[in-house]
Amino acid sequence: MIGQLKGQIISKNPPEILLEVGGIGYELLCPMSTFYQLDNSSEDTLLYTHLSIKEDSHTLFGFISKDEKSMFRELIRVNGVGPKVALAILSHLSVSSLVDCIIREDADLLAKTPGIGKKTALKLIVELQDRLDKVELVDASTSTMGHKTSYNPNAKQALAALQSLGFKTKEANKMVSSIDDQTLSTEQLIRLALQNK
Repeated sequence: MIGQLKGQIISKNPPEILLEVGGIGYELLCPMSTFYQLDNSSEDTLLYTHLSIKEDSHTLFGFISKDEKSMFRELIRVNGVGPKVALAILSHLSVSSLVDCIIREDADLLAKTPGIGKKTALKLIVELQDRLDKVELVDASTSTMGHKTSYNPNAKQALAALQSLGFKTKEANKMVSSIDDQTLSTEQLIRLALQNK
C-alpha cells in the first residue's frame, strides 16, 4: 500500500495531477480542496495517498492533509459511495464543514454535491454519525461532536459511558453538550446528562 508520496508536481489537470517521485511519475486524483493548495514550484510536495484497487484499474488518490485522507476512507466505507463520489464530496465541502454538516444533519447541503441525492445524503449522515467520534482528525476538531466537550477532559469518557448505556451518539452528544460546568468529573457529567434527558 502506498501511504504517502513526496515529489515535484509535473502537471495539473483537474482533478488529476502528475507527481514525479524519484524519476517515476504518479498520476493522482485529488479533491479540489487539495488541488487549489498545491504549489507547482515546490520541489517537495507531500501528499497522503489512498490506493484503490479494482479488477480493471489501480487508482491513486492524493490528499494535502491526513484529515482529508481519513474522511475519504470513512466516506468510501458507506455502501453506495465510491471513490469518485467521495472525491466529489471532499471537493464540495472541507473536512470541518463535512463534520459540521453531519453533526447538524444538514442533508440539503450534502445533497448539493454533484452525484449525491437527498437519499444518499441522509444515508451518509446516519452511517457517519456513529463513526465520526472514532475518526482521528488532526485539524478539524472531532470534539465539535459535543460542541463544548473539548473544554472538559472527562466529557469523552462520559460520552462513551452514555453510548454503552444504549444512547445514540448524537443523543449522548446533545446531553453532554448542554452541561456548561467544565470542572465536573465523569460521574457527575453522566448523572447530570441523565437528569437533562
